[in-house]
Amino acid sequence: MSGRGAAELGAAVAAEHAAVYGYGVLGARLSGAARETATLVWNAHRAARDALADRLTALGAPVPAAAPVYRLPVRATDARSAARLAALLEDGVAAGYAGLAGAADPALRTLAARAMQEAARRAAHWRARAGESPDPVSAFPGLPSSSLGPKPQPGGEPEG
Repeated sequence: MSGRGAAELGAAVAAEHAAVYGYGVLGARLSGAARETATLVWNAHRAARDALADRLTALGAPVPAAAPVYRLPVRATDARSAARLAALLEDGVAAGYAGLAGAADPALRTLAARAMQEAARRAAHWRARAGESPDPVSAFPGLPSSSLGPKPQPGGEPEG
């Protein structure tokens, strides 16, 4: 694998580090089934981070260290804001794997696609729990929001 592939693996590790940290913070604001779900997801992110780190180690590449603290995009003060934070963390995880989608190794492309799909699914779950509408941009991490518009309008003349 090239140094570029190792860099993309490192970006995925960094995204998983941030998710592990964030779920540790937001879990304190949840209870019942939501807390159980957050715990399962936290463990899944820990396992994914460790598996990616093992891949980097096997390549002889440095494994990015977790930061001691992360600036989170939302302050989790209650269950709703905790769910919103979880959705944003998942968006970050999907973006962290996006670089691997173009890897030469088919196994890495598959890993990236599955991780991004899972992150998008979890983000939609958490957005629903927060009472928010699905975010169309989160389904396509790294895609600028301007690429989603303009939306076709009925009754217009065809271009061309």
